[in-house]
Amino acid sequence: MARSSLLCLVRLASLLALAGIFVSVSVQASRGDADPHYRTCVGECQNTGIIGSNIISHCQSRENDSISAGSSWYTQEALGMQWKQLNCMTDCRYYCMMRREEERRLGGLSPVQYHGKWPFKRVSVFQEPLSAALSALNLLMHFTGWLSFYLLVKCRLPLRPQTKRTYYEYTGLWHIYAILSMNAWIWSSVFHTRDIDLTEKLDYSSAVAVLGYSLIVTLLRIFNVKEGPARVMVAAPILAFVTTHILYLNFYELDYGWNMKVCVAMGVIQIVAWATWAGVTRHPPRLKLWVVVFGGALAMLLEVFDFPPYKGYADAHSLWHASTVPLTYLWWSFIKDDAEFRTSTLTLVKKAR
Repeated sequence: MARSSLLCLVRLASLLALAGIFVSVSVQASRGDADPHYRTCVGECQNTGIIGSNIISHCQSRENDSISAGSSWYTQEALGMQWKQLNCMTDCRYYCMMRREEERRLGGLSPVQYHGKWPFKRVSVFQEPLSAALSALNLLMHFTGWLSFYLLVKCRLPLRPQTKRTYYEYTGLWHIYAILSMNAWIWSSVFHTRDIDLTEKLDYSSAVAVLGYSLIVTLLRIFNVKEGPARVMVAAPILAFVTTHILYLNFYELDYGWNMKVCVAMGVIQIVAWATWAGVTRHPPRLKLWVVVFGGALAMLLEVFDFPPYKGYADAHSLWHASTVPLTYLWWSFIKDDAEFRTSTLTLVKKAR
């Protein structure tokens, strides 16, 4: 059974890798923003500040002209100002997109993407309300998971008598993982609320950071690396690569295709590593780990087989956010079980001596 499960996992990982390559080729092409009707609408809106019955106040003053698409995020206007009001370009794009999509619907045509994203309906200041809400829910799940882990290792499990530190050798690593994960979901919530160049790069950078760090923790745990120098040798090349990649995205080019390949590669390595380790070592809470691994791999397919938002709100990406909520709960449950298992093993060994 373990062999057939591993074979299934390898096939699934291969599918994810091939799908990631496919998506990386097609992700930058958007039919909507190439539509001449849409482009004309945006141009006229930015010049006049009027589109149909909507008056775009931000376009009335040249001081609030839209930011050029090629400008760097660190030269743009202050984030606080961008957060308080939608700028001229964003409003024009939104209303022109909605008008063009209504024309396409009346003509019997299916929705298309604009600037790499599906046409979502706003709710107040939220550009993608469902994804923003689910990102916040994932943030809450990570916080409660980390808090219960902290209380477990600090209050319920025995501590080393001399140092008062935990027996579990990976406690500090999981604390850092929790911080990076919560940071990533914070910026995911912000990005889905307000999509600007800065929030997009913070979202992408935070996601890459937590994915790279989780790869380090994966390798350290499955190979049972406990000594400081050995941990540095494992972590250093991955940290160097992830740091370079984040700097590349922020200061050279936000290459969606290359970023997709990097993220898929790191994700596939972790999926195969955790599932194989659980089967080989027959770790007691391996069932939870397998559910997280297989569930996470299947959920990633939602990112590949994308579809337009239902009623303008729920698309494949938002459903992926929804799927990670129960998986996050199971993941932290596995981490706590692992802490209990290692602590029990180490204390028994100490008593036997």
